[in-house]
Amino acid sequence: MGKAPNVKVEFTEIACIKHLKPVRDALFVFGGKWKLQIIIVLRSGNKRFNELQRTIEGISSRVLSNELKDLELNKFVKRSLISQNPDIYEYEITEYSDTLKEVLMALGAWGRMHRGTLINDK
Repeated sequence: MGKAPNVKVEFTEIACIKHLKPVRDALFVFGGKWKLQIIIVLRSGNKRFNELQRTIEGISSRVLSNELKDLELNKFVKRSLISQNPDIYEYEITEYSDTLKEVLMALGAWGRMHRGTLINDK
């Protein structure tokens, strides 16, 4: 069985109540399975829309467009016009998205541990 990432959190009743709102806020911003994947892909460099869609398996163009708009509104992604006729845009992560680095690392570590747990329990 895998080990959980080493994070010490006291979950008293008061601490739980205080913790709920920030977690709810975070889930509101990142709800669903696509936004964090988009940010992870953009961490490797700027991408055009079609490049993002090819890299993120299973995302439709409509969903990708909506997710990118949400990420722009929340200051995690910036869109820049790089060519006209037709208009071609490139997406990049912002400095603000660096605030997610520890979260993404912790999620990745937990995901690897969880996958190992499931595989080893078979």
